[in-house]
Amino acid sequence: MRVLVLGASGATGKLVVKHLIERQITTRILIRKTAVLPQEIKENSLVEMVKGNINDLKESELNDLIHECNVIISCLGHNGTLRGMFGKPRYLVFDAIKRISETVKDKANQKVKLILMGTTAYTNTLLGEVNSMGEKIILTLLKLLIPPHRDNIEAANYLITEIGKKEENIEWVIVRPDTLINQDEENPYKVCESPVRSPIFNAGETSRINVSHFMTELVTDGETWKDWHFKTPVVYNK
Repeated sequence: MRVLVLGASGATGKLVVKHLIERQITTRILIRKTAVLPQEIKENSLVEMVKGNINDLKESELNDLIHECNVIISCLGHNGTLRGMFGKPRYLVFDAIKRISETVKDKANQKVKLILMGTTAYTNTLLGEVNSMGEKIILTLLKLLIPPHRDNIEAANYLITEIGKKEENIEWVIVRPDTLINQDEENPYKVCESPVRSPIFNAGETSRINVSHFMTELVTDGETWKDWHFKTPVVYNK
């Protein structure tokens, strides 16, 4: 097995890589040239580093990047700075997911499991999820005013509506954590099919290390993947 992790230098991405290393899984990571990584990742023989920006890669480079990868995990996100929030690229996550999906669709002999880190602010209407009027107003404003939120919504919509279940080469899961927090160790968490609390007015917490643990379970445990493929599970700390 070889797993490709996008956004591997981010707060959650680094934890995903560490979990994969712990399970002795060969991991390829794409990082910016200026990215800073812990030595335990940089020096690990299971980790193959590729430097560059996913949406700047040529087609041949993208093919090389995903070559022999069984699983692709996207922990891509925008920096929390003003430039990161409102500057380019506006559609970092959406463009990456679309490019990868279109590339995989054309490969006759490669099947890929695609795991996208999303957000509870995404409403999966195909599951019958609905928002209150107050939630609708705020989520609409977020989509109009905050480019990273719009980017995450478009990426999730692409997988659900454009890829769906019709592509033989692609299976996917969109993992939706609630408010992300940092914790040093894994602790009990629960995974729900839909939000059980309001992401706007009664948000819960999800530690990044728990998100990375669940993503790794999707990679390594066949039953977990079978339970959640083509779904949008929500992860909460207990």
